[in-house]
Amino acid sequence: MTLKTTLKLSAAAASLAVLAGCASSGALDEVRTTAESAQADAAEARSIASQAQNTANQAQRDAQAALQLSQKNREEMNRMFESSMRK
Repeated sequence: MTLKTTLKLSAAAASLAVLAGCASSGALDEVRTTAESAQADAAEARSIASQAQNTANQAQRDAQAALQLSQKNREEMNRMFESSMRK
């Protein structure tokens, strides 16, 4: 291989490297944008999940309170029934 051929190949390789660098830079920007969008979506999903968890916790507390009230009313009804049966 002659020096002239080596220089031509080196110039061609350098041109390809520069073009690949530009393409890579554009691809990196696209990947960065996609990653930022994914992070924003994840943060929104986390917020929605947190709100849903709070709502579920409140519903569970309400259900527990309703169950306790129901049990209390049942006991009271049983006492009233027993009382009326003794009369």
